[in-house]
Amino acid sequence: MCGIVGALAQRDVSSILVEGLRRLEYRGYDSAGIAVINDSGLERFRSLGKVQQMANKIPDNQHGRIGIAHTRWATHGEPSEQNAHPHFSNDRIAVVHNGIIENYKELREELKSSGYIFSSETDTEVIAHLVDSCYTDNLLRAVQQATAKLEGAYALAIIALDSADELVACRKGSPLVLGIGFEENFVASDVSALLPVTSRFLYLEEGDFAVLKGKGYQVYGSDGLEKELDINVSELTSDSVNKGKFRHFMLKEIYEQASAISDCLEGRITDSDVLDAIFGPGSDEIFSKVENIQIIACGTSYHAGYVAKYWLEDILSIPCQIEVASEFRYRKAVVPKNTLFVTLSQSGETADTLAALRDIEGKNYCGSLSICNVPESSLVRESDLVLMTRAGPEIGVASTKAFTTQLVAMILMVITIGKTKGMDAALLKEIVTELNELPGKVESLFKLDEKIKIVAEDFIDKNDALFLGRGEHYPIAMEGALKLKEISYIHAEAYPAGELKHGPLALVDADMPIIVVTPNDELLEKLHSNMQEVKARGGRLYVFAHKGVSINEDSDDVVIGMKCTAKWTTPILSTIPLQLLSYHVAVQRGTDVDQPRNLAKSVTVE
Repeated sequence: MCGIVGALAQRDVSSILVEGLRRLEYRGYDSAGIAVINDSGLERFRSLGKVQQMANKIPDNQHGRIGIAHTRWATHGEPSEQNAHPHFSNDRIAVVHNGIIENYKELREELKSSGYIFSSETDTEVIAHLVDSCYTDNLLRAVQQATAKLEGAYALAIIALDSADELVACRKGSPLVLGIGFEENFVASDVSALLPVTSRFLYLEEGDFAVLKGKGYQVYGSDGLEKELDINVSELTSDSVNKGKFRHFMLKEIYEQASAISDCLEGRITDSDVLDAIFGPGSDEIFSKVENIQIIACGTSYHAGYVAKYWLEDILSIPCQIEVASEFRYRKAVVPKNTLFVTLSQSGETADTLAALRDIEGKNYCGSLSICNVPESSLVRESDLVLMTRAGPEIGVASTKAFTTQLVAMILMVITIGKTKGMDAALLKEIVTELNELPGKVESLFKLDEKIKIVAEDFIDKNDALFLGRGEHYPIAMEGALKLKEISYIHAEAYPAGELKHGPLALVDADMPIIVVTPNDELLEKLHSNMQEVKARGGRLYVFAHKGVSINEDSDDVVIGMKCTAKWTTPILSTIPLQLLSYHVAVQRGTDVDQPRNLAKSVTVE
């Protein structure tokens, strides 16, 4: 969840570290810091708050050729400068850490009894002192010995004062990437941090250690033996993680959804069919066995999986279960025979989802499939089958294009499984035709932006909101409520519209906006009845109506007409106006849209 940057170069690395942290701000953080080795020794600059506040503390004449940096999202100890990384031991070891050390209390007591003095409340300081206690003249060996005592998850970057020509990095349960330059090398938790200095990357695997030097590097596996990893040349540029003409990353990413969906579909469908083997070798064999499906995800990805449950059962009549990863991994689930285990994650490093995947061995699963946006992520590497969403970098914490491309990927999964089971050719062509038309329909929805911006003014002074949907639009309502609460801080929740009489009607009054998604489907008349229940209690409706839906407006109703229609891809279209509503409400309320309080982009800890 936090951000790591490290650099070893023939030039001052301070500006590289600071810029890297800026590019990781989207991940969410409460404090920032860097440590460099220069002519004065091992120096550290830390600050609570934004990266710029920390950068203001760095002297203009600062010069160091090796350093590490970090943005922290508090887990152990309150947000404070004292708890900010890097953490030191005896002014000779500096450590930055992502993850959680589960046995830090026991280790802390042991280290205290050995004479070590702690200056923070964090679990990370334990690592610094452990490395120091193991260190003589070989930093890699000290890190290997220290991490052998750790229980939990970590990505680490470590430097030592008297070993100023090397940086040691390692990972277990948290992602870490090496950036390879010309006579300079880097480490980071995300490639976006390093795009200004290199496009060549190595992705450390679980249990790997790396030693970076100015003119080279070595990678060692968990067995201690040196190994080779392929260098990947990233197609991303430093401009791809800039806002461009947009005020916020979130708005930019909302508007990128038509092209992102096109990229997700490119090379995977024709005019009337989905191409074979898009899920990789062996997919036909696995899909032909599927009798049940278990979807595991968190947050926004959970909502995408929930929509897919409706598609799978409606189109293929295959039983599907959807569950939050943090719940599923800690219960004894009954697994029906020939169940396909499907995980959804934007980052591919979501801790609970990854842990659930690693626990399926020896159960009744016929295979695992990952829908993900990061090709080199742990989830992708450890799944039998994979489909990349190709959403591109998503910087805003509130997911937008990652969500809609996940939905597209899931419907491709539905079709592909269906083909192995004799799916009706006419139905197949109908869905594929809708997919081909989808980018254009998404683009047309941006014409609603100005109207939604005006509607958003009604929400400025509201404290609560209720979202309603039926069928596959219930999870879309859930996603709409999540977006609003994430970035505007308005308490929002979603209900199946048919559940109104079972509790939520007690909340309805003139001060609570009721947002309703109304597709033109077989449940429309039922939904009309639910809306009348709201109006009878004095509630004000905000209706997002698809083409062909007739709404009897009165002076209190607000209707946003969506001049497009579809059958199977309707949930994707319904998402766009709800994203725009949340965005404009947040802007008008003056919140931090791209970096909402208390949240992080990639949740790599429990």
